[in-house]
Amino acid sequence: MARPAAGLMLRAQDVHKRYRHEEVLKGIDLEVAGGEVLCLIGPSGSGKSTFLRCINHLERIDAGRLYVDGALVGYREHGDCLYEMQPREVCRQRADIGMVFQRFNLFPHLTALQNVMEAPLHVRREPKAAAGAHARALLERVGLADKADAYPSRLSGGQQQRVAIARALAMRPKLMLFDEPTSALDPELVGEVLAVMRGLTEDGMTMIVVTHEMAFARDAADTVAFMDAGVIVESGPPAEILSRPRHERTRSFLARVIGAQA
Repeated sequence: MARPAAGLMLRAQDVHKRYRHEEVLKGIDLEVAGGEVLCLIGPSGSGKSTFLRCINHLERIDAGRLYVDGALVGYREHGDCLYEMQPREVCRQRADIGMVFQRFNLFPHLTALQNVMEAPLHVRREPKAAAGAHARALLERVGLADKADAYPSRLSGGQQQRVAIARALAMRPKLMLFDEPTSALDPELVGEVLAVMRGLTEDGMTMIVVTHEMAFARDAADTVAFMDAGVIVESGPPAEILSRPRHERTRSFLARVIGAQA
């Protein structure tokens, strides 16, 4: 199978995923260049979150290939056969892929600063002083320098999600994955998280974002891909997909979502 071209951060080739008798991903082909932002949109249950979890091997794919920065994700290839990597190898590979979930998944017994420091200390084995300085810089970047010593229970949902973004960035990832990062937030807190994400796009971070925030997709994405029933129905520039979609499935979805957000 052909390897990804130079300059691609992500390449998905005919990716399939099945849960028992249900095929969730039905042959995903997708490319994201370094520095680009891809927004994945579509109805619940279309396979968007599953695809994101496959990119960093939180879910095993059943067929196809996924490459991140030219490296095959989760497997070694010998001839025509794939052999799954050992857990330690997967963890090293996953360290280059940051992920922000719907729920913040912060450690409740650690402060914001300690949450951000945790992975660099224990995965990358960074010196404590260096990890602490970098963590403080990241908290300042997401507007939470004054919350370094606060525990998650003392933070709003928007603040917790911004800590989660700082935590993912602490590993200096090549690629950032966002799985509906604002869906668990009260409406008035959504803007503060999206502002941080817009800042990352301006810094040139490669991002794949599963979202229902159409204004963010329109403003921040280089490419929007509409998924439904485990396939990518269509993809292209935001102005094309969000304003002039070619497929009726895309048009009906956007009519519902944009109408609800109006």
